[in-house]
Amino acid sequence: MSKDILGALILLPKSTLETLHMTFFSTFFAGLLGFPLGTLLYVSSPAGLVPRRILYNVLSRLVNIFRSLPFIILMILLIPLSRLIIGTSIGPTAVIIPLSIAAAPFVARVVETALSEVDSGVLLAARAMGSANMQIIRKVLIPETLPALVSGLALTIINLIGYSAMAGAIGGGGLGDLAIRYGYYRFRIDVTIAAVIIILILVEAVQLAGTIISRALLAKR
Repeated sequence: MSKDILGALILLPKSTLETLHMTFFSTFFAGLLGFPLGTLLYVSSPAGLVPRRILYNVLSRLVNIFRSLPFIILMILLIPLSRLIIGTSIGPTAVIIPLSIAAAPFVARVVETALSEVDSGVLLAARAMGSANMQIIRKVLIPETLPALVSGLALTIINLIGYSAMAGAIGGGGLGDLAIRYGYYRFRIDVTIAAVIIILILVEAVQLAGTIISRALLAKR
């Protein structure tokens, strides 16, 4: 076995852990940013609890702008922010900043869509019982939308796994970096295939877990 292949095999577990590290923390921070934003989008929408046309239009356009930016470009634009917060723009930890900001608009849209699909009759019943807006959000909307939110979270994680692989192109680490440095640059297609297989396994595991949890939540309703 050549030294190149041996080195790649040794780095494979490390690269997988880096990808998991990036994905986990970026999902967490994207949720922190995206869930309140998505809730605010729904609440201020024309069919929301407290319609605010100007606020909704401004937030909606901002979300669309950030969603339309290619991740590689967004990552480059956020290099100064990563340096400010992390102290560097290279490595798995630094990539969490652009990953989180890239995924937050997607989470916001998922949350807004899920909340919008709640039956209006349920909301009217809550209103009739004297529930305040925050009570409706906490005790009616969120419990009703949990299956859809779990499915949306699974899609977010899958997107972030893909984004983290792209981040390897500019020093982000993880499986993408392994596939590029040890696979593409050294003409080792087997290394690239190994990295892709690990990514596919991660994606399938997330999708399966999301489906199982979502169905379990639906069964309890």
